[in-house]
Amino acid sequence: MRDHHDAEVRRRLSELVIETPSWGYGDSGTRFATFPQPGRPRDVFERVDDAAEVHRLTGTAGAVAFHFPWDAVEDYGALREHVESRGLRVGAVNPNLFQDPDYKLGSVTHPDAGVRRKAVEHLVDCVRIAGELRSSAQSLWFADGTNYPGQDDLRARRRRLVEALSEVYAELPADQELLLEYKFFEPAFYATDLADWGSSLLVCQKLGERARVLVDLGHHAQGTNIEQIVALLAEEGRLGGFHFNNRKYADDDLIVGSVNPFELFLIFFELAGEPLPRLTIDQAHNVEAKVEAMVLSVVNLQEAYAKALLVDRDALRAAQEAGDVLGGHEVLLDAYRTDVRPICAAVRAGLGAAEDPVAELRGSGYAERMAERRQAETTGARG
Repeated sequence: MRDHHDAEVRRRLSELVIETPSWGYGDSGTRFATFPQPGRPRDVFERVDDAAEVHRLTGTAGAVAFHFPWDAVEDYGALREHVESRGLRVGAVNPNLFQDPDYKLGSVTHPDAGVRRKAVEHLVDCVRIAGELRSSAQSLWFADGTNYPGQDDLRARRRRLVEALSEVYAELPADQELLLEYKFFEPAFYATDLADWGSSLLVCQKLGERARVLVDLGHHAQGTNIEQIVALLAEEGRLGGFHFNNRKYADDDLIVGSVNPFELFLIFFELAGEPLPRLTIDQAHNVEAKVEAMVLSVVNLQEAYAKALLVDRDALRAAQEAGDVLGGHEVLLDAYRTDVRPICAAVRAGLGAAEDPVAELRGSGYAERMAERRQAETTGARG
């Protein structure tokens, strides 16, 4: 029975798919500075190349998510072909509605109808781009909100939001879904227009069945029970996916599982009993080596998922039905304390990936080669 269970864990772990973000490979920083790294990609094609290296090492990162206009190109067919030639597929499309100066007071909730129209046109254009890239999802996060009481009419902003997204949803082809993220603060300090999972869920229910909530692990107040949110959204059929990261204080974009690995395990426990939703890493590595940080992130996700698959659900159910409070807790701890590194290494090897991805990356000289090649090509181009 144990062998059968282990085989099932290996099978499901081998089917895990993590999307890595194109924006996680480029330059990033804090509010105070951007820190360039040697060998950083110079365009979206090189960001895809780095994503392919992460997949080669881990066997699990077979999709790459894009952000527009950051990843805009003239020929999206050529970009799709490049992605597929690297053994990847296109993940979610992420429109950018937070950097244009016109969006200082909001995008789809802006008081000015002209600004709202500009925002909607960008969202609809991203639906077209997703079609050309054969992406199946629009992943939406809005920085919209207000900094002071009285700055704008909160109810009117909600109506504008629903009206805009209804127009976008009507443009979605049948093979695309809409994932709606939320964030309880920042950059708006008084009221964000999509502040929590309930705010997003209510909009999704108005839009239709292909609108679902996206959970970002960094977008919650301290102490929020994220795994309970996951359970509730999954129960309602509205859990669209995740943006994985970790944090200590707020939306810190730390490597997923680096600060609170037990929370990550509990989230995967809620997911492990059913088909997995879209799983995307959303991290901006400021001081860490970017490809290595992404590799470690994927490894942490593999291990959290493997531990969740090891939970003895029959024993857990028996303890729960008997009212055995600590017995149920111990069942979870037994799985969480299991060293799953050997089984994860074996699964990666079976996928043709590295048993120890971080060690192989460091030993391969990939970072050094990319730094030398990309710097030389940049210097040559300037010459």
